[in-house]
Amino acid sequence: MRQNYKFHFTDGKVTGRIFHLTSYFKRLTSSIIRLTSKNLRLTSNITLLTSYSLLLTFLLSSCASPQKAVPGEKELIVVGFSQVGSESDWRNANTVSMEEAFSTENGYRLILDDAQQKQERQITAIRNFINQGVDYIVLAPITMEGWDTVLTEAKTAGIPVIIVDRMIDTDDPDLFTCWVGSDTHREGSTAAEWMEKNLTGPLNIVHLQGNIGSSPQVGRTEGLDEGLERNADWNLVFRASGDFVQAKGQELMEEVLRKGIDFNVIYAENDNMAYGAIDALKAHDIVPGKDVTIISFDAAHDALKLVLAGELNLDVECNPLHGPRVRALIEQLHSGKTPEKFTYVDEVYFDASNLTEHIISSRGY
Repeated sequence: MRQNYKFHFTDGKVTGRIFHLTSYFKRLTSSIIRLTSKNLRLTSNITLLTSYSLLLTFLLSSCASPQKAVPGEKELIVVGFSQVGSESDWRNANTVSMEEAFSTENGYRLILDDAQQKQERQITAIRNFINQGVDYIVLAPITMEGWDTVLTEAKTAGIPVIIVDRMIDTDDPDLFTCWVGSDTHREGSTAAEWMEKNLTGPLNIVHLQGNIGSSPQVGRTEGLDEGLERNADWNLVFRASGDFVQAKGQELMEEVLRKGIDFNVIYAENDNMAYGAIDALKAHDIVPGKDVTIISFDAAHDALKLVLAGELNLDVECNPLHGPRVRALIEQLHSGKTPEKFTYVDEVYFDASNLTEHIISSRGY
């Protein structure tokens, strides 16, 4: 049964207190309304004052004299560098060399772009460099072909382009100012000649290639192919690209072992793929450097340690420290001189007969 409740205030004191409390809230509400109105007017005045201040600041700055450069302050030379990526120890050493050479302490501002192994990213980076108005563009091309259009744009903009490490294939040599790097065909020939002098056939060769179409891949492959043509007892039993990456080198070697292919030589076109191949061999209880002869390229610090340990038989040098070389070319250009169009780096090879701990410790990579 529903009950109705009613409240009766018979006490006069309670009734009076309620009346006074109600009056207080009415006065408080009125005060809040008046205060809100004043705040609105104050806010409007503050906004107007701020606008006047901004206008006055603008007028004063417009009339002020422009700032002058500090006497003796040297303007930085801006260099845009499109790097292939960070796929190997060689590439990382190359990047560090460029960063050190083009430091602010040396008078440069380096804009470094990592292409992550993609040519389209390099083309985009070059166009960004052009839009930014850099003084020089340095390109380490991932592949040899496909550069004419974007390099024409750089030429039209009047920005010198220096190609480093890898070469490009173009019908117009004026699209780049100069090039510095390794003779990768000579590297491949050096490896093939070493095999002819130090190995007895028949040779069953597993060939781990780098990025297809890059100048190191092309040159080192040509060197091996010429050796294959000269030696009837050399057999190419497997060939595939590992993109200069250690994990892919290991995957390819695992494929060779899984297929049961008979081989006694591994020709890896860089150290990182050789590392991957060695890991795969060890996982199958095959002794690298003894059961299988391993040829590699780059001659990085860790690889040379493996040569001393007998796990790598030959490592052909490919020097990554191009920073000072490129800087020297830019300094010539900046002073109005014309550098050599092509600069080849002097390089050697290392095997058990000529490598020592002292040589390894004295090298910069």
